[in-house]
Amino acid sequence: MFSQVPLLIAQATGGDHDAGVRHVAQISARLAYAFMCATLCWGVLIATGWANKITGRQGLRNSHMVLATLALAFGSLHAFAFTLLQLGAFSFVTIALPFVDGGLLRHALGIVGLELMLAIAFTAGLRKKVYYRKWLRLHQVAYAAVTITVVHSWFGAIANGNLAVLWLAGLTILIPTATIATARFLPPDLLVKLGMLEPEPGFEPEPDGAGGSALDISVDNERCHRYGICQAEAPGLFQLLDDERLRYERRPPPELFAKARAAARACPMRAIELRERVR
Repeated sequence: MFSQVPLLIAQATGGDHDAGVRHVAQISARLAYAFMCATLCWGVLIATGWANKITGRQGLRNSHMVLATLALAFGSLHAFAFTLLQLGAFSFVTIALPFVDGGLLRHALGIVGLELMLAIAFTAGLRKKVYYRKWLRLHQVAYAAVTITVVHSWFGAIANGNLAVLWLAGLTILIPTATIATARFLPPDLLVKLGMLEPEPGFEPEPDGAGGSALDISVDNERCHRYGICQAEAPGLFQLLDDERLRYERRPPPELFAKARAAARACPMRAIELRERVR
């Protein structure tokens, strides 16, 4: 009987220790969830040019990076906390590799989502050294990473009995995030009809090219900083070459007028000028 006393004390101490660690993991997870959604929303607002009226380009970029850093920091803290559990089977290997040692699906989803975000953050500093289109494709994986991580969060909330908290707070954050992310891929004409964008001067949301109109594109090289956002919006019209030169179509076909307007609107430096004329 007396030989079991140290074991009982150790278990009680370990239980208190684990309760504190799990509390840290829980708080860091909620903060990571909130900053992750904020990062995605702000990134979409920057890419579409919707946030240009609020502040300057450098401020936008820095704030996006700050939000992403906070999301990754709290997400990493959430994962690291599980390695400190005394009564758990978590290790650095199980935290780094999904499905190792029979890991649960919800754990694997969290691992994959966090590792994808870390890879995107690491390559963000290398975008000037790699081919832009490849970097852009990897950066767009963030939408999938956020989706995977959200599913991980909901599964975790169900397993831990915290679904009510995530339902009230998480869903409130998720709704605008999903709405903005969906609007990111809608055609500009539809966004104008929905009232989410102001039409360009002289622009009518009719089929492009109607009435014999033509569009001329010009780029101010002194303003252009070669961010490549125009290429992301209209890859058929703009191409950022390996030597940092921008190649673009000066007179796009009518079916690409909407893409040209989207690229001009998204340019953070307002370097793209469109002139509409009647043929």
